[in-house]
Amino acid sequence: MTTSDSPVTPFLNIPETVSADAQAFLKTLRDPALSPPFPEPSDLAAWSRVQAAIEADALPKSKALVDHFAPTVAERLIGGVPVLDVTPRNAQADGALAVYTHGGAHTFYSAKSMLGRAALFADDTALRTISIDYTLAPHAKFRAITDQVLSVIRGLGDEGHDLANLVIYGDSSGGGLAASSILKMRDEGLGIPAVAILVSPWADLTPAGDTEFTLRHAEANYLYERHSVKAAGAYSDPQDQKHPYASPVYGDFSKGFPPTLIQGGTKEILLSGFIRLYQAIDQAGYEAKLDLYEGMPHNFASRIPDAPESLIARGKIANFIRRHLGRASS
Repeated sequence: MTTSDSPVTPFLNIPETVSADAQAFLKTLRDPALSPPFPEPSDLAAWSRVQAAIEADALPKSKALVDHFAPTVAERLIGGVPVLDVTPRNAQADGALAVYTHGGAHTFYSAKSMLGRAALFADDTALRTISIDYTLAPHAKFRAITDQVLSVIRGLGDEGHDLANLVIYGDSSGGGLAASSILKMRDEGLGIPAVAILVSPWADLTPAGDTEFTLRHAEANYLYERHSVKAAGAYSDPQDQKHPYASPVYGDFSKGFPPTLIQGGTKEILLSGFIRLYQAIDQAGYEAKLDLYEGMPHNFASRIPDAPESLIARGKIANFIRRHLGRASS
């Protein structure tokens, strides 16, 4: 969302406990109360206008990452769904690959405008990365969007790719979509991937978590009343918002889930969702790692990728994947 040029919000604490890079970035963030409210969930024409404006703003912003990492990018259809097939310069020829579900409150961005994040992840992990250009809400709801993710995974299977060599990675709402899609894969007998990487996942569409209240002014991100409630409604009708394929924190993890790394920062209003999702996977007896960073905002590792905290977080993602895919250190 394009925000005001007003100075940083007075209620936003800039902690001395974070790096100078992170402090400088936090000072650039704006009060989300100054951002226009999102459209009503059912107003498709208004959403289309806002989506087009945000997409136009986002496309040039990812260019620096794309230019820096210089992956090979191909537009494809897999399982009838458009994707960007991103091959990093350092890709290993071992058949492993990742599927990426981008964030954007389920309502914004595309594989093209999030190509910078896909390129960064691909380069960090040496994984060919399939970024899914799924239909945005409210033009599709959560059942149809998770079906698109599964169609891509089935299509990759038809191409000979084994789930034992597959990583599913998502950030923000894409992290919630990734977790929900894994639950749906499992429930439909498709199997589960080797690894899940969930960065700042929106795991609960409702404001049930404690930090939805306690951290509501800790980070200059969306406000629930002006933004998140409308994006949630665009993605899922209110009566369905606790369905596990919409809000994965409500899923039954006892039936299986892959080794999962959940990353986030202590400024995130979504922090309760990270903790609850970690506990759900862990208590079901499956491997989960909750990797939190002092004073960091939403999606910090891709927004300030060269900050010391981001370099650590990016390295941990690569190491987690390497260990679970049995890859040699590069």
